[in-house]
Amino acid sequence: MIGPRRDRHSVPLDQLGALSVPVGDDGMVVGVDAEGRPAVLGINRPTPYDVTLIGGLWTAQVMALRAAATGARVAVETGRAQVWTSLAQAAGGGQPCITLHDVGRVPPQGASAGSPVVVVRDCGMRPPRGRVVSGPWQSVVTLLPYLSPVAPRLLEKSSLVGIQRVSPDEAAQIGRIMGLPGAESEALSTLADGVTLWCTPGDRQFVMTQATEAETGLLGSARRMD
Repeated sequence: MIGPRRDRHSVPLDQLGALSVPVGDDGMVVGVDAEGRPAVLGINRPTPYDVTLIGGLWTAQVMALRAAATGARVAVETGRAQVWTSLAQAAGGGQPCITLHDVGRVPPQGASAGSPVVVVRDCGMRPPRGRVVSGPWQSVVTLLPYLSPVAPRLLEKSSLVGIQRVSPDEAAQIGRIMGLPGAESEALSTLADGVTLWCTPGDRQFVMTQATEAETGLLGSARRMD
């Protein structure tokens, strides 16, 4: 039997450029850019990936929740477990997708393509060298509340650097380390809560992290200071 005849789905060659798919990179949404487009961070990678965030606990915790939502297991290395406990209990619907560990006590995580891992290091101004380092399918996010003596080493070896509001002196130092234009360095001391300048060796982008209703209920409003 001959079925119904319909026009074929076709597009003239000169109109192909107008077609687009509203999907960015593979990963988690860390916020929106200046044009309101989603800013996506591919956190689960087959190669080692180190991220340093000079910023607030709130942003690091949002990132941990969103990393867990991508299917990653999140191991938090921290000396202040009390500020992470409610988040770890709420994440995963009862499944232990976010685990807490004392500083220097993160066990091997056994990361794989089917079970990627994100290690969040919340170890203060001078985080010790971690026993668990980045590797295939295991990324490491190091949180620094402010610029510290160990920051230059971390910034230089990181694949991605996030910078939130800092003092003018810190902004000038970070600008020199990261090779930022003068206007961007000066802007670092005036950033609003929730805004981060994300930098790679070849690109820079200001991103506003907007919490979902569930994230706000758990973590409160965006803030730079803990």
